[in-house]
Amino acid sequence: MSPTTYYIIHLVSLFVLFGYTFYAFAAPAETRKKVLMITGIASLLVLVSGFGLISKIYQNQFQGWMFVKLGVWLALSALTGFGYRRRGAVGALSVIAIALALVAVVMVYVKPF
Repeated sequence: MSPTTYYIIHLVSLFVLFGYTFYAFAAPAETRKKVLMITGIASLLVLVSGFGLISKIYQNQFQGWMFVKLGVWLALSALTGFGYRRRGAVGALSVIAIALALVAVVMVYVKPF
């Protein structure tokens, strides 16, 4: 596949992952199974398309900012489950999700490492 295809899959999956993560912070408990399935699939697509981009654009040469983005992906993937388990901490989890998004965007465009 072309890098553009991977890029589109990556961005659409990220939008779905973020959208359903914030939905999980406010959703009733009955939606837990469906939302966790959707975010799990989106998270897997983010991971696969991200590694596809690394393969196509960087020829599997890992840089420091890529490891930071991998950590952001892992943390963001865990936030949905925390949103259902820790209803009292939804405000803090929302701030964490926004901060993770900011770190990910900065890593892509600044590439400090």
